[in-house]
Amino acid sequence: MCGIVGMVSSNQFSTLDVIAALKRLEYRGYDSVGIATSDGWVSKDVGEIDKFMDILEDRSANLAISHTRWATHGRVTKENAHPHASNDGSIIVVHNGIIENFEQMRAALRSKGYSFISQTDTEIIANYLEDKLRSGMGMQKAIRSFMKDAEGTFAILIIIKGEDTLYAAKRDSPLVLGILGDGFVLASDIYAFSDKTSKSIFFDDNEYAVITPRSYTFYVDSKEIEKQITEVQWTGISEKDEKYEHYMIKEIHEQPVAARRLIESMDTTQRSKMDLLARLCRQCKRVLFVAAGTSYHASLAGVYMFNSIGIEAHTLIASEFQNFMLVNEDALVIAISQSGETMDVVKAIKYAKDKGSKIVSIVNVPYSTVQRLSEVSVEILAGQEICVASTKTYTNQVLILICLANLLGFRTDIKSIPEMIGSTIESSEEKVMELSRSMSDTRDIYVIGRGISYPLSREVALKLKEISYIHAEGMMGGELKHGTIALIEEGTIVFSFIPNTDYEMLSNTQEVAARGAHVIMISDNPEFEPTFLLPPSVPGSFSVTATIIGQLFAYYIAKEKGLPIDKPRNLAKSVTVK
Repeated sequence: MCGIVGMVSSNQFSTLDVIAALKRLEYRGYDSVGIATSDGWVSKDVGEIDKFMDILEDRSANLAISHTRWATHGRVTKENAHPHASNDGSIIVVHNGIIENFEQMRAALRSKGYSFISQTDTEIIANYLEDKLRSGMGMQKAIRSFMKDAEGTFAILIIIKGEDTLYAAKRDSPLVLGILGDGFVLASDIYAFSDKTSKSIFFDDNEYAVITPRSYTFYVDSKEIEKQITEVQWTGISEKDEKYEHYMIKEIHEQPVAARRLIESMDTTQRSKMDLLARLCRQCKRVLFVAAGTSYHASLAGVYMFNSIGIEAHTLIASEFQNFMLVNEDALVIAISQSGETMDVVKAIKYAKDKGSKIVSIVNVPYSTVQRLSEVSVEILAGQEICVASTKTYTNQVLILICLANLLGFRTDIKSIPEMIGSTIESSEEKVMELSRSMSDTRDIYVIGRGISYPLSREVALKLKEISYIHAEGMMGGELKHGTIALIEEGTIVFSFIPNTDYEMLSNTQEVAARGAHVIMISDNPEFEPTFLLPPSVPGSFSVTATIIGQLFAYYIAKEKGLPIDKPRNLAKSVTVK
């Protein structure tokens, strides 16, 4: 959600190079883009980076800041896009996060005669700093004053017109410094510069930094601090293939490779971490998963597996985590996040730490905030996922939970699952394409499951909402009779997921069919004569293979409708605000 890139160098660089680095962050989601240089030049617009680059003036600079915005305060307009300048144009800023008390801060500045062009909370930062500098403060003291007065979250880059110094500040929003041969780059994500350098310094909360072309200095309050340089080894693994029209379908097809890579690591590079994680699970009184969105659905599958082997496990939506009363020293909190930067997850694990819980995590992006807050962290090794909607990361999240459950007493042949994934895609894709052609006008879809197939029903419904823009409800088959069955009428589409010999789920399916529903049944049991017959499953595998059918439907329905599949409206890959 939003991206920041700033560069400062002893040699001149092109503004197009800055935007090219910013483009590496566009998977995070955005609606507008902009750039500024230290001579006061600002260019910004709504829309996609590629179109912006087509019209962007290629300028040389020694210092520049850039930003992709995902609207939180104010509509999607050029005026609300970043960067924002102060009233006299001397201070230019870009900002990720939310200033929660910006209304009060803006009112105070207006009382001093400052005016505002945009509706954003970011513009108050520039005017606040201008006001402090006018009063005789230096920039560092002005930044400290802002960090004291501002409530909320921020990663901020600041330039003073005509100077060659870049200022940065961070609280609860990711920010990292990359060390180049002739200067430095700052970004909200290591992937912005991982093709240029492996040397990185991660900002911690309430730190700010002063960066010149030849040096950097970090501070907490007015005290200079030493920071550790991390050698980043991640560049974002991507199995490239130009034959795919969209990243989503490419990433669906990458799942057998990504799954195999993860499973191999369980016996090699990540074995010791998995053993430690299993030991922590045995030692705790209860396991609490915390996640959001797709990661929550993966964790829900984990709860079913853990409970089946006698381990007390719960999962909580991250934004509601603080309402759960059993967060204490007896709990092991397992945070699951693709990006490792999901704000609600970060807030939840900080809360759990304060309550005495041990924190471990499952992430895709290494060196992320969630990983750095964890006692032990395992990586799902899905590779970079560009499409906003998660596919291969969901699969690998479920697989790593199956691996962990295996270490705790769950018994399954996990090494057979990658082949099942490939077989499912190969055998079902053409039929999904065919059925999707008649579903483009569908307004409602109900997705039902029971037991281990309930979490995947939630995930499939989410994919249909995210990508196909169809109202979809994932629910327990047994709950149909308690209200929702009133909505079933002739032609209503119902996806039914029936693993193995789940005859109760079959009965639920027959109930909606009897009321005229158009049932699409997905099962690994040929006796049920399903619409899609999956490969014979092993414990846990149905959670993966059946979900792939839903991913394919979401993709091909959206394609039939001509929708922006990789960048659906209003969504962001990494949700870094509350």
